[in-house]
Amino acid sequence: MQMTSAPHLLAEDGPEYERILGDALRHAHERPDLEGVGDRLNTEQLRTMALGATALITASAATEYEHYVTARGELRRAAAEEMPPLDGPQSTAARGGAGVGAVVTVLTPLLAGAAAVIFLLVGYLLRAVNPSLAFGRSLVTAGWFFACVAAAAILVAAVGLLVTALRNGATSLEAEDEEELPEEVARAREAWRHALLERGILPFLRDALDDPTAGPAARTPHPSPDRIPKIGYSRPDFSGPENGPAAGPRPTFTSPDFTSPDFGGPEHQPE
Repeated sequence: MQMTSAPHLLAEDGPEYERILGDALRHAHERPDLEGVGDRLNTEQLRTMALGATALITASAATEYEHYVTARGELRRAAAEEMPPLDGPQSTAARGGAGVGAVVTVLTPLLAGAAAVIFLLVGYLLRAVNPSLAFGRSLVTAGWFFACVAAAAILVAAVGLLVTALRNGATSLEAEDEEELPEEVARAREAWRHALLERGILPFLRDALDDPTAGPAARTPHPSPDRIPKIGYSRPDFSGPENGPAAGPRPTFTSPDFTSPDFGGPEHQPE
């Protein structure tokens, strides 16, 4: 799970926060106040909860973190001011030389290899047609010469890549070495780490173990049968009318009167 963004933590310090959290969870069994790890909540659940509450946890060490960021920023500005400018003619020439060297390193094996293939192919064809032809032997000799040039260029390029990789690796290790930091920056970082652990991470883990249901990623208990909500529609009530509203009078109908009329048809005139 990725850490949520926190206003008291820069993106570059996110891995450091996760490392401190991981160390605290890894050594939780050594702390009596975290003895509930594994019983109430496991380490992965606690990690998820702590990553979801990054803003809350890091806010507890906001003062120390601000001091650390300020000291680190001053160190970076001082290092940037000590670097020589890169806009002068010498830097331009250096960049141009580096660009030409890279182009030569890439193109030399390609061109030499292509020339070697062409000269060897044509030379051997001519020698097959006319072995006594001196021009064919010259082409073969030139082809082998360009083949040697291509091999040497490939070797030089490989050595250059290896040296560059070793140099970059050594530079990155020196940049990550904590001993290279000035004393003020190292003290500020250590103070932030201590405050983050003691006032942020550990209290959060203790609270999570005391109340496992409080938190963004707490365990969901299995619902008991009596707590399962009823889903759907209830059966309609077909109870008698005594439980419902009072029934009104039913309408009555009389049968039609089919008695004979007082007078009949024209053949039965009344007297």
